[in-house]
Amino acid sequence: MVRHNNVVPNNHFKKKWQFYVKTWFNQAARKLRRRSARAEKAKKVFPRPVAGSLKPIVHGQTVKYNSKLRLGRGFTLAELKEAGIPAKFAPTIGISVDYRRRNKSVEGLQENANRLKAYRSNLVIFPRNVKKPKAFEASAEEKASAAQFAGEILPIARCKPTVETAAITAEMKEFNAYAKLRVERMNVRQVGPRVKKSKEAAKEAEA
Repeated sequence: MVRHNNVVPNNHFKKKWQFYVKTWFNQAARKLRRRSARAEKAKKVFPRPVAGSLKPIVHGQTVKYNSKLRLGRGFTLAELKEAGIPAKFAPTIGISVDYRRRNKSVEGLQENANRLKAYRSNLVIFPRNVKKPKAFEASAEEKASAAQFAGEILPIARCKPTVETAAITAEMKEFNAYAKLRVERMNVRQVGPRVKKSKEAAKEAEA
């Protein structure tokens, strides 16, 4: 409660709010500036893909996120070896390499190795020396017909899980799952006593 003969509080904090109002009248110009910057970047990196280098598909960390897929920092040396691409050659053809990441599963290694093979099969490598092109480099016809790729490189295929349905039979309806679980729990608990009992019965039979 208020004590004594004090002034009634009537604070006025929002002074000169007009000076702090923000406006975004430059949105249209920024949009144009971003668009021209993207076009300039695409021109600078030509004939390489606009999206940049290829990234691996990895799982998120911790139990909360490990079921979700995302793009990682770079491919491991094992994945590059599986795909038949040298580690020092990979960055020169637009493949990110991460020397620290390790493969925890064979499935993940195979998935990224197949990703590298798919990328490599669609890649057109311009020859450094036009007079002496190497075996893996493109010919003059392929070079002439090559176009810069715009968009995400090999996007993650996110497919929804399918649910299988089955008709409920009379046998399923008659089955008592709770009773079955009780019996199986009892069988687990009685493993030791039953073994002991059988040994005692065997000793009595021998005597």
